[in-house]
This record gives sequence, C-alpha cells and structure tokens, in this order.
Amino acid sequence: MSNDFEGRLAVITGASSGIGLAVAERLLAQGARLLAMSRQIGGLQELKARYPQQLTWVAGDVSNKPDLQQLGEHASRLGPVDYVVPNAGIAELADGLDLHAFDRQWTVNGAGALNTLACLRPHLAQPASVVFIGTFLADVTFPGLAAYIASKAALKAQARTLAVELAPQGIRINMVSPGPTATPIWSTLGLSNDALAGVATQVNQRLLDGQFLNAGAVADVVLFQLSDGARSVYGQDWVVDGGYTLR
Repeated sequence: MSNDFEGRLAVITGASSGIGLAVAERLLAQGARLLAMSRQIGGLQELKARYPQQLTWVAGDVSNKPDLQQLGEHASRLGPVDYVVPNAGIAELADGLDLHAFDRQWTVNGAGALNTLACLRPHLAQPASVVFIGTFLADVTFPGLAAYIASKAALKAQARTLAVELAPQGIRINMVSPGPTATPIWSTLGLSNDALAGVATQVNQRLLDGQFLNAGAVADVVLFQLSDGARSVYGQDWVVDGGYTLR
C-alpha cells in the first residue's frame, strides 16, 4: 500500500480536525496530493507548512452548494481525482422526534456527503475510490442521537446502492464506521464536562481495550479501503469500534 498514493490526488472534506485530519496526514506522508475543504483551516495549517506543494486548502461548507462548486473547480484544475473521503459531519443531541434536528444533520452528514461526490464525479479518475464515513451507532442505540444515527444510516443505504451503480464506471464505493473516537465532535454535543465524563466512563466499559479510539486507527482503515489492496471490496461498511458492538 505504501506506493499506492504517490502523486495521486485525494479530496477530503471536514479535513481540519479529527478523523479527516488524520486521513489527510497519512495521505500526505505517503506522497499523495490533497485537496482539502473545511470551514476553518485548523490543524491543516501545520500540514500546509510541512507539505506546501502537496496540499491545497479550500474554505467551505458541504451544505453550501456554491462552496461545493468551488471545490469542483479546484478539482478540475488539479485532477483527475483518485480518492474521495466525504468526511464532514456534525452531531447534536435532540429528541428522536425532532425532525428539524434530522434535517440539520442530514444536510451535512448525508446530503453534504452525497453532493460532495456529485460535484466531483465529472473529475474522477478511472479507477477511483470513495470512502464515506458512517457510525458504529447504526448497529446500536444512543439516546439523544437518533437524528445523527438516522442521517448516517441513510447514507449507508445510499452508499451501498451507489456501489452497484458506479462500479461499471470504475468508481469503487465503501464506508468506514468509526466507534467512539477521541475527536472534537464530542465537545459539540452540548453536554457539560461532568456529563461528558460520565458518558466516557460508560463507553469505555464496553471497549475491549478500555479507551476511546485514536483518530489515526480509523484513518488507517480508511486508507486501506482507498488503496489498491481493497480493489475487490465494494459496498462494504467496515466498523472500527474497539469491540463496542460485541457487548
């Protein structure tokens, strides 16, 4: 896999922190060229300093179609695009019947991911590999996150069908669903520090090694899914959850 990415172009959204940033760092370290989009440059600032010739950053929000059009314009100049990771996502606590919460999260987690691929489709190489980001919670439950889970589960269903539809065009679609991962998304849920600590304690008790995943561990699986080593894998959702769903 070490030579798969040399000189090839990857596009990642939500690339400034967490899993997106970890994937970006690994791709750049393996010689890939990267077109990254996020609302703020965040952790990409340091990567831009280390890889000035390989990294292009575009400020944008996947729920804003003009921003995605800008992303597509950059891809047309840098392309063809070999790899796509529509990683941008949000999560918020809400009542399970709060359809406005679903709309907000679907706009980013589902429609945003699909629109990202749609805007890049004319610029994809043949072959190309796409990895959507799901969630381990699609296989369990977590009170207050019904809208988030539903948005990711709907994306999974669409990704499986897209895998069949796009395979004849040389576009390979898969998904990686992280388990509890130490990323900034937890701080956006609106929980107090004490409540977050309580959730962490409960979650850790179900993880086989007793601690949240590192974003890099998830990124490693994403890179394998993108790579030629997974060239016969289509429409699969690989759950990387530290054993959470086994209990």
